[in-house]
Amino acid sequence: MPIPLFNSIASWLLKKRYHQIELFLKYPAEVQQEVLQQLLNLAEDTEIGQRYEFETITDYETYKNRVPIVTYEEIEPLIERTRKGEQNLFWPTSIKWFAKSSGTTNAKSKFIPVSTEALEDCHYKSSKDLLCLYLNNNENSQLFTGKSLRLGGSKELYEDNGTFFGDLSAILIDNMPFWAEMSSTPSNRVSLMSEWESKMFAIIEESIQENVTSLAGVPSWMLVLLNRVLEQTGKNHLFEVWENLEVYFHGGVSFNPYREQYAKLLPRKRFRYYEIYNASEGFFAIQDRNDEQDLLLMLDYGIFYEFIPMDVFGTPTQRTVPLWEVDLNTNYAMVITTNAGLWRYQIGDTVRFTSLNPYRIKVTGRTKHHINVFGEELIIENAEEALKRSCLQTGAEIKDYTVAPVFMKGKAKGAHEWLIEFRNAPEKLEGFRDALDHALQSLNSDYEAKRYNNMTLNEPKIQVARDNLFYDWLKAKGKLGGQHKIPRLSNDRAYIDELLQMNQ
Repeated sequence: MPIPLFNSIASWLLKKRYHQIELFLKYPAEVQQEVLQQLLNLAEDTEIGQRYEFETITDYETYKNRVPIVTYEEIEPLIERTRKGEQNLFWPTSIKWFAKSSGTTNAKSKFIPVSTEALEDCHYKSSKDLLCLYLNNNENSQLFTGKSLRLGGSKELYEDNGTFFGDLSAILIDNMPFWAEMSSTPSNRVSLMSEWESKMFAIIEESIQENVTSLAGVPSWMLVLLNRVLEQTGKNHLFEVWENLEVYFHGGVSFNPYREQYAKLLPRKRFRYYEIYNASEGFFAIQDRNDEQDLLLMLDYGIFYEFIPMDVFGTPTQRTVPLWEVDLNTNYAMVITTNAGLWRYQIGDTVRFTSLNPYRIKVTGRTKHHINVFGEELIIENAEEALKRSCLQTGAEIKDYTVAPVFMKGKAKGAHEWLIEFRNAPEKLEGFRDALDHALQSLNSDYEAKRYNNMTLNEPKIQVARDNLFYDWLKAKGKLGGQHKIPRLSNDRAYIDELLQMNQ
């Protein structure tokens, strides 16, 4: 089939999906209630379904009162039984795949169940919807005249008792529809390579020969790849390598610290950036408008959403609210019920609603990744925006960073210690520190109150990381590439003290 004809047919098919999206835009509460009831009906004969008598649950209030909120540690025994061959424990159809997921420094891995329904009705459906929304907003797109350069964290899949585990991206590639494989680069062989350095070289070798029209991957790692592309080709910017490049689909970490660096690599005003919000547990939200930074919550992927206001999170008065009871500009911890058998599962992410009609969100951080040692309630969203402002003010560029508390000793006040690896360091570190401090105070009233007259907190302490410190730290842990991330904010000094030791 000629490429222009394929482009036209693919665009037409994807745009048809927009009419289904309009249904949940118009009736969000009804669609979510229907999702919950379908999940309960499907799973009523599972071990979990019988334990909580799913058969008699007919509304959200009953579900909320009967089924407890759980963390991974609480459902791990059921998951381990499934990995050893038992079925029908928490989901009625056979669970063969498990997405292996872990924190940056946690030795203990999580094995997130991935059902056939989750693959088809969530992960692959979302990929098509991402394209659908993009094409709906950009009618002159020529996306399908070329290929998408994807950068996943894929490694090989491992078999254990007839089940398979590995990175989510490896599971997705292993089950990928033919149309997705045809339109992607590098080849599956290269995508599944496990050794990061060799993989980077192989990706570049294959992809610079292709007509790449889009990029897809985590911003921090994609930036490493794209800089190496320019080094290897000797080009000034990426349009000299791929002249038809038109969009970058990104997710996994905040884009804000990297925005200016991408603008230099991709100096074309009409170039688009589209953000997604996905995880091993599911695909949740997609940017649905050009040049915006909030994401449309996707309500018909077999995922039912609940939210815990962060001001009561982990307290005796903790409560959950369904989608139709959320408020604007409130920080919530997200709880999900999914078509892979996760029931009221606390995913660990926090979000804030920017719109209620339709429901759009921004990811604000992690329930465990914040600093509240001194009552300052500093979240990742504050840190990322403050860094962005500080970089614009001082001309600095940041590769990576982490922040930890400096605890009070005797009469000494507390502080925040920032370990930052600069791509371009500021001319005066004190000026950067002051800009960062002022930005944080303007963004976070709790931080501002603790900083007032150095009442509780002294000014931030900035430590400059040597070149490639964070890269070397991840490499030492075998966590280069893909979804592996630097822990940004922490209430203790475990991460930063390890890094400072390597920084000497």
